[in-house]
Amino acid sequence: MEESREMNATERPTRMRATARRDDADGTYKHTVQVRDHQLTVDEPSEKGGDDTGPSPQELLAVSLASCTAITMEMYAARKGWEIGHVEVDVQYKGAERGCPTKFELVMRLPEDLPEEQLERLRVIAAKCPVHRALDGEVMFEERVERVHLTPQ
Repeated sequence: MEESREMNATERPTRMRATARRDDADGTYKHTVQVRDHQLTVDEPSEKGGDDTGPSPQELLAVSLASCTAITMEMYAARKGWEIGHVEVDVQYKGAERGCPTKFELVMRLPEDLPEEQLERLRVIAAKCPVHRALDGEVMFEERVERVHLTPQ
């Protein structure tokens, strides 16, 4: 079976969207982030002036990479008909200085009785998760500021 496959008509397009909105006008960093029909609370830890009511944006980057890596391995195993059992991915990184690369450390924990061939295939597939590829490739930003009247929700 092919490692990459074409998107079929029932799959979502690849353009992602998230909207962050500050919850209060009282100077806190707590934001509600809307992603499709889901809401997440994002905040800064108290030592950075936040209320620690949710993960920080930097932590969400680690969350994205860890969950995407795990799901990519699980989807691949399912397509191959492999029963791989428990999967855990631990991601750590430290924000880099401007102009320096950011180093991510990934630890993929899989059952000890997994055949070596499957283990190696899953290690290779893990690096092909969409978040890993986005972080590994060239990133460009298109930014603009719009003046609007925002009302608290």
